[in-house]
This record gives sequence, structure tokens and C-alpha cells, in this order.
Amino acid sequence: MKFFVDTADVDAIRELNEFGLLDGVTTNPSLIKKAGRNILEVTKEICDIVEGPVSAEVTATDADEMIAEGRKLAKIAGNIAVKVPLTLDGLKACKVLTGEGNMVNVTLCFSANQALLAAKAGATFISPFIGRLDDIAMDGLDLIAEIRQIYDNYGYETQILAASIRTVNHVKDCAMIGADVMTAPPAVIKSLANHPLTDKGLDAFLADIKDAGIKIL
Repeated sequence: MKFFVDTADVDAIRELNEFGLLDGVTTNPSLIKKAGRNILEVTKEICDIVEGPVSAEVTATDADEMIAEGRKLAKIAGNIAVKVPLTLDGLKACKVLTGEGNMVNVTLCFSANQALLAAKAGATFISPFIGRLDDIAMDGLDLIAEIRQIYDNYGYETQILAASIRTVNHVKDCAMIGADVMTAPPAVIKSLANHPLTDKGLDAFLADIKDAGIKIL
């Protein structure tokens, strides 16, 4: 499974990238707003940090305007994935932009039918929002499983990018179902390494090392 981080915080992106844990980055207008920076400027900086895909979202809702914005975003760097909403206009923009050789991430997916349309439009990534479905008493993981089955049935190459991930269990479950990618906030990614028994074992090792006076360097 590929790990993308969902943030526009360049310091957090740089830290995770240095750990060797990042395959890409997803951003959106809300994250850009939180970062308080110009969208083109911060996106370029992120693209310089990571080698993998960096999703940058259009702000328009009309297909022609989305296409124009997507082309501008794609010029920022070769690893840009233009992010468009899962609307009919968004799908039209996806078809055009992917036809021109650009990566496209179709976002705000909440049903298997929507994901099927995105695959037919040639999307590079489909982003089902599992956490938001959980918020309305639906099971977001069921959606991941449905999309996985449909894509496997027909050999669609669109990658399932599990989004709106809230917990480490979301990550594990998406990996078990077969999502190609997950994107999560920095804190969730870092917490994947945590386990109380790891902490307990390390404390015991450190105590023994101190008592034995063991040194390597």
C-alpha cells in the first residue's frame, strides 16, 4: 500500500519524507487555507520535497474552467496529480486531462457507482471518503470493498486512494481490503508505529543496557 499524507504543512511533509514513509501528498483548498499560503507557491514547494504524486485541487466547478486550471496546476511540476470533484463536469475534465497525459485524482467519492464512472473517465486515482461515511452511520470500509471488487472485475487501472482516514484501524482495514493508496493526516501516519508493548519492551532493553554498561560506539 502506498502512503500519502493529507496536509499542506511542508514541515510535516519534510519530516515524514525523511523517515522514508511517504509515497505522495494530497492537498485540498481547506488544507491550503489552513497553511495560509499561496496555492501555487506551497504546491511547488511540496513537489520539490517528494518524488511521488502531489494532488492539487482545482477551484472551479465548470468543466472548461477545471480543465484550464488543471493545465496550469500540471505545469507546476511533473509529479502533480490534478484533483477534480466527482461531478459530471469533473468527470469531463478528468477525461480531457488524462487524455493529455496528466495524472488525475477524482475526489469526494461516496458510492461505488461514482467510482465506476471515474474509472471509465480514466482517473489515475479515485478518492472514497471513508471517515465522512462513518460520520453519517454508514460503513466507509464497505465502499472500499465494493470499489475493489468492481475494479478487479473489469481490470480498471484506477488506483483506490482511501481518504478521510481518521484512525490507525482505518489504515489496517483498507490495507486488508486491498486499497492501493491511503492518505491520512501526519499524526495518524506517525501513530501507526505506536504500541504499548513496544514501549514496554524498549524500556526493559534500555534498563538492561544501562545496568550492563553496554556500549557500541
